[in-house]
Amino acid sequence: MPPLNATHDPDRRSWVARANDPDCDFPIQNLPWGVFSEADGTRRVGVAIGDQIVDVTALEADGVIEPSPGARVFAQGVLNPFMALGPAAWSATRAMLADLLDARAPTRDVPLVPQAGAEMHLPVFVRSYTDFYASREHATNVGSMFRDPENALMPNWLHVPIGYNGRASSVVVSGTPIRRPLGQVKPPEDSAPQLAPSARLDIELELGAVIGVGNPMGQPVTTAQAYDMIFGHVLLNDWSARDIQVWEYQPLGPFQSKAFGTSISPWIVTCKALAPFRTETPPRELPLLPYLHEDAPNNFDICLEVELAPQGGDPVKISRTNYRHMYYSAAQQLAHHALSGCPMETGDLLGSGTISGPGPGSQGSLLELTWNGRDPIQTRAGPRRFLCDGDSVTLKGWCDGPYRIGFGRCEGTILPALEPARLG
Repeated sequence: MPPLNATHDPDRRSWVARANDPDCDFPIQNLPWGVFSEADGTRRVGVAIGDQIVDVTALEADGVIEPSPGARVFAQGVLNPFMALGPAAWSATRAMLADLLDARAPTRDVPLVPQAGAEMHLPVFVRSYTDFYASREHATNVGSMFRDPENALMPNWLHVPIGYNGRASSVVVSGTPIRRPLGQVKPPEDSAPQLAPSARLDIELELGAVIGVGNPMGQPVTTAQAYDMIFGHVLLNDWSARDIQVWEYQPLGPFQSKAFGTSISPWIVTCKALAPFRTETPPRELPLLPYLHEDAPNNFDICLEVELAPQGGDPVKISRTNYRHMYYSAAQQLAHHALSGCPMETGDLLGSGTISGPGPGSQGSLLELTWNGRDPIQTRAGPRRFLCDGDSVTLKGWCDGPYRIGFGRCEGTILPALEPARLG
């Protein structure tokens, strides 16, 4: 593992008072990146500290920081130009911001905006989106549910990170409502499909890896190179219409059942901030091919929770798990993605796949938590097998240690479907 530096010092404190609270997601050791606006609607790049946002766009305009001499990488209201500079610029800028926010800083003339008064936006232009299927527990549960429990995993699963190309255009920032999708559904008792709103609308608790720098077309990468290509991570909810999915997924996998919305949290927690929480992937049942070998621990010890709140009701916690259970790390997923020579680009988003753990209540989807609707979970508005209109889902994530590295929240609320009759 690369050595840690002063930005990871657990004794470091900020002059932003709230950042020093033990339950704060955004201490000085975190400094996640996002894009925000105020009343005038102008999008600016910022870094979260305590309950405030550092206006990094203003700092660059004033010449306080200059990640790329002669260029304004924070002036476009999106993080792609900064991410494209690469790991050295990311680390140097992080260190400069930490020095400005340190309790021992000689000056505190830093432009701050209260998070409570800011609107958050997608932090990156998502160039393309790929979703993986990298939790052994999740794959085993789904295989047991729909196939032979004795052979729940497909023959390739223990050898290769399985994934599919999703829709970048429907990736949205936390807080954006999600409309219940229409689609073709075919109940088992019917001889033909019908057009209908999804009745089995689900969530998928995931972590998203945001690619900072890419690889040339035709050039694979190692897992070590892949780790360094990743700028950071976000919480990700891969909303899924299970009844549409079961009808369409053979032989080519999900399509419309996952194209209607994917929510991500507004703050990108950098790999540099997560470095003290790196951990090994689970033990291998079968050896992996050499290109997937890792010389360093590339998983992270991240606590994850899911809350569900019915319309007008209080939330209930329905799942708690940990990212450390993932069988394939994000670096392995990225190395496999580039193996054929596929060029990855700045702003690409990789979903981890549903994160499920081994114990009761650690599953990352309602499909698993209710065992395909057989065992409903209880909410303050009654039982839930799948999502009802008006339900709100919140994902939370954080690392626990000498300080807390949090992701904030990833939220979404289900709107009613459109009338199928409008389509003729």
